[in-house]
Amino acid sequence: MGILGTLKDAFEASTQSSDRGTGTDETLGSYWCHDCAERIPARDVKGDDAPSCPDCGDEMDLERSPGSTGCAC
Repeated sequence: MGILGTLKDAFEASTQSSDRGTGTDETLGSYWCHDCAERIPARDVKGDDAPSCPDCGDEMDLERSPGSTGCAC
């Protein structure tokens, strides 16, 4: 096997990982409390209002909007 075959095998193996998920459980973002480093996934929040931080009680910030390509991590 030559170097091209080795590279091809490595690439195929990296894209067939079983822990990559299906892409069907994408979140709309997460609410964060920057002071407490608390995170609540947006899918777990009921209603349209931002939740309060469970530690300090301050309103949390939504870090990712539904159409964005950024990450809330």
